[in-house]
Amino acid sequence: MNIALAQINFHIGNFGNNLEKANKALEEARDQGADLVVFAELAVSGYPPRDFLEFRDFIHKCRHSVDQLASRCKGIAAIIGGPSVNPGGQGKKLFNSAFFLENGQVTEIRHKTLLPNYDIFDEYRYFEPNRDFNVIRFGGKRIALTICEDLWNIGNDRMYAVNPMDRLMMQDPDFIINIAASPFHYDQETDRKDMLLRNVQKYGLPLFYVNHVGAQTELLFDGGSMVISSRAEIIDELAYFREDLKVYDLEKVDRPGGSAASAGNRKGKTERIRDALVMGIKNYFDKLGFRQAILGLSGGIDSAVTLVLAADALGPENVRAIMLPSPFSSGHSVGDAVALAENIGCPYDTISIDEVYDSFIATLKPVFGDLPFDVTEENIQARIRGVILMALSNKYGYILLNTSNKSEAAVGYGTLYGDMNGGISVLGDVYKTEVFRLARFMNRNAAVIPENILAKPPSAELRPDQKDTDSLPDYEILDKILYEYIEKRNSPQDIIAMGFDERVVRRTLKLVNLSEYKRHQTPPILRVSPKAFGMGRRMPIVAKYLA
Repeated sequence: MNIALAQINFHIGNFGNNLEKANKALEEARDQGADLVVFAELAVSGYPPRDFLEFRDFIHKCRHSVDQLASRCKGIAAIIGGPSVNPGGQGKKLFNSAFFLENGQVTEIRHKTLLPNYDIFDEYRYFEPNRDFNVIRFGGKRIALTICEDLWNIGNDRMYAVNPMDRLMMQDPDFIINIAASPFHYDQETDRKDMLLRNVQKYGLPLFYVNHVGAQTELLFDGGSMVISSRAEIIDELAYFREDLKVYDLEKVDRPGGSAASAGNRKGKTERIRDALVMGIKNYFDKLGFRQAILGLSGGIDSAVTLVLAADALGPENVRAIMLPSPFSSGHSVGDAVALAENIGCPYDTISIDEVYDSFIATLKPVFGDLPFDVTEENIQARIRGVILMALSNKYGYILLNTSNKSEAAVGYGTLYGDMNGGISVLGDVYKTEVFRLARFMNRNAAVIPENILAKPPSAELRPDQKDTDSLPDYEILDKILYEYIEKRNSPQDIIAMGFDERVVRRTLKLVNLSEYKRHQTPPILRVSPKAFGMGRRMPIVAKYLA
C-alpha cells in the first residue's frame, strides 16, 4: 500500500481555495501511485475555525467540501479532517472528525476523543468527545485512525482518563495514522517527536503523521509531518514551514534495514524562531490580501530585526521604513536606520516630529502650567509617531508592523496608541535577549544590521540620555525572571530562591500583572513560545495578585 502525506497550508473559511489545494494534492498523489492520501485535522475549514463553528452555513460548506473531494476519490482513497454534525441530539452539536473517502463517497467517519482545552486550545467549547472506537479496513489492512491529541495522552503525566490507542489496539490494527493541527513553538518539534516515538514504542506499529503548515493569524504551524517505523525509527520528515507531499510504501517503511531520516539537519532555536516569524508575516499578509508593510525604524534593535524579517517575508520593495526623529533622538540612530534600510534595499522616509511635538506642548501649556517634564511628554512623542504611521497606513494601504518585544510587553514598557500600534506584533513573543540573538543570526554571513545597532545600549530616546536600564533591570536578568514567571508559572518565592534579588523579582512581577490592561489592547502576537501573550494566556485585568 502506498500512502501519501499531504502537508498543506489551508486558510480558515476559504473553502474554494482549500478544496482546490486538496484536489491538486489528490491528483499529485494519484500520479505518484498512491492508494491513500492523508490530509490534516480540520483541513476543510482550516484550524482553528473558532466561533465560525457556531454558524450552520459554515458547517454546511465544510461538509460540501468533503463531498466534493470524495467525488474525486475513485481509484484512490483519502482521509481529511473536518467538523461533522452530532446526530445523537445529546452533548455538543459537533464532532471534530476524520472523513474516510473511497469510491466517490464518504464511507467512514471517525471522531476525536481527546479534546484539548488548555493554553491556545479551546476544542471542548465546540465538540463532543468520541466514545466509539473502531479501526478502518482498507486495502486488506486495519488502520488505527486518530486525531492529534488522541496520541498525546501517553507517559506518566496523563491529562485524560481514556487512551484511544489502548481501545483501538483491541482490534489488532496494522498501523497508525494521526492527522494533526500541532502549532509551533520553539520546543514543539522535540516534544512532538518524543510523543510520537513513545506511541510507536508502546504499540509496536508504524505511524503516519500529518500536520498543518502555515500561519493562522498568531498561530504558526511548522509542518514536519513524518513517518515512523514500528522499530521507532523516523523514516522521513516532510519540510518545515512550507507545503510538501510525499508518498511512502507501507511495506518498505516497516522493512528491517530501511533507511531512517538523519537527525543532523535540525535547526537551532534561533533559526527556527526566525523561520516561523517570516512565515507568520508572509501568511498574515497573503491571507488578508495585503502586499505592503510599514514600520517605524528607530535605529534600535527591535525595529531593525522586524524590518529584516518583513523584508524576507514580503520582499524589501514591499516594506516601507519611516524614521521619526524627535528632539531627543540621537544623530547616530537616524544614521543607523538609514544604513540598515539601504543595506536591505527597502524604501524609506524621514519625517521629523519636532514641530508637531512643540505644537502639542504649546497647546497643553495652559493646562499643564509649570508641571515638570515626565512620562507624559515621553508618551506624546510615541503617540505622534503612532498617528503618523497610521496615517501612512490608511493613505497607502499598508499594514503597520508592531515592533515591541516580549520583555517590553511583559512589564508595560510601551505607549498605548503609540509604539504599541500595529496590525500584527512580530516580536511580541520574543524576549529582548532573543532579539539580539536573531540579529546576530541575520548578520552571520554579512553585516546586514549595522554593528552600532547591536552594540549600543537599548533606549527609547524619549528624554535626554535615556537608557532602558533607567527603568528596567538589565535584560539578561529581566528575561530570566520573566521566563520563570510567564512560561514556567513559578511563584515569587520560587524565583527568589533561584538567586534573583527579591526587590527586583517582586517589582518585575508586579509590573507584569499591572500591565495586563495594555496587553489586552495590543495587536495579535505571532506565537513562538510555549506561553505567549494573547489567546494562550488568559488573565484578568482587574486583579490583585502580586499587584
